[in-house]
Amino acid sequence: MVDTAKNTKLFTSYGVGTSRTVTPEMAAKLISKAKRPLLMVGTLTLDPELLDRVVKISKTANIPIAATGSSLASLADKDVDATYINAHMLGFYLTDPKWPGLDGNGNYDTVIVLGFKKFYINQVLSAAKNFSNLKSIAIERGYIQNATMSFGNLSKADHYAALDELIDFL
Repeated sequence: MVDTAKNTKLFTSYGVGTSRTVTPEMAAKLISKAKRPLLMVGTLTLDPELLDRVVKISKTANIPIAATGSSLASLADKDVDATYINAHMLGFYLTDPKWPGLDGNGNYDTVIVLGFKKFYINQVLSAAKNFSNLKSIAIERGYIQNATMSFGNLSKADHYAALDELIDFL
């Protein structure tokens, strides 16, 4: 039997790049230093505990929200700057340096993603990763390999604790 698992040394300088893991403190620093950050939220933010943290992040760091899927309805009465957009279209628009943004003030330099299924947001961020200079920070519960930086795989309790730390550092 041939052992196909040995000698896995890479002999090329190209290949799949994956995201680096990030701590809540480092994520907060990167978000604070961003010139035009955008918080992109998905339908998993309908969870009241997660929604509360989304609102705190947006208000604390004064970040506009791109609400995708059915997440806009839950943000309507929260006094945040939220605009509806399709997630795949947003991923496409973020690769265009001439896109005017959701507010007409130009494209964004950093997108923070939260509240998506892992398989879905990985596809959305794939184009941004490969065809733009956009920084993407996934503060999701699962590791998102197509983001520039991502939290690791966390339990629900650890994820909420990490988001609380991030809010404190903002």
